Amino acid sequence: QCLLSGSWRSDTGCRMVVSTLGKDSRFSGSYLPGPAAGDSELLTSPLEGSQQDAGLVPQPTFSFIVNWQLRETARTTAFLGQCYVDTNGEETLHALWLLREAADSPAEDWKATR
Repeated sequence: QCLLSGSWRSDTGCRMVVSTLGKDSRFSGSYLPGPAAGDSELLTSPLEGSQQDAGLVPQPTFSFIVNWQLRETARTTAFLGQCYVDTNGEETLHALWLLREAADSPAEDWKATR
C-alpha cells in the first residue's frame, strides 16, 4: 500500500491527482488549491515528484514540486512528507511545504519564502 497514484484531498480542500508511479518511483500529476488558498488566480498546476519504493518501505516518504500556473507572478511550492497506513488500512499523507514567490530584487528576498 501507500502508492500515491490517484486522487488525494487535503483538510483544506486542496486536490492532488497523481499519475501512475514509474519504475523509478517518479510521478507527475496536477494540483488544485482549495478555497482556503483565497486566491482565485490559482489554476490547476502541474506537479512532479518522487516516492520511496513502497515495496521496500511500508510507509514511504515522498516529495513533489508544484509550479503554479499564474498570470502575474511566479510561484513554486515544495512539499515533503510521508504516507502512513493505519490499522484499518487507510492511507493518509502528512506533508510540510515551502512556498516561494519571485522577488523583484535581492533586497526583497527575505519575504519571498513562506
